[in-house]
Amino acid sequence: MTTATPRLEIEYCTQCRWLLRGAWTAQELLTTFQDELGEVALIPGTGGVFEIRLDGEPLYSRAQQKGFPELAELKRLVRDRIAPQRSLGHSERRSDRA
Repeated sequence: MTTATPRLEIEYCTQCRWLLRGAWTAQELLTTFQDELGEVALIPGTGGVFEIRLDGEPLYSRAQQKGFPELAELKRLVRDRIAPQRSLGHSERRSDRA
């Protein structure tokens, strides 16, 4: 069985109980990119991890960025990699695409 691409991974800390945050993030991204994403995986981790990877490449790291991603920012990061010509509608400010 082959995995559809692009594959988005959300690794979340089970000790911190961030499953719901990871699941909500996955739902939002799957809803926005329903035709572009092949798979979204929730990966249990420990030690305060909350990382998002696209096809294995880091996209967002809570440790590096010192917090959780704003959803609009995360959608722009994903869009810029998998569907750069796509508009994100109301969640995107005009100045972001200028």
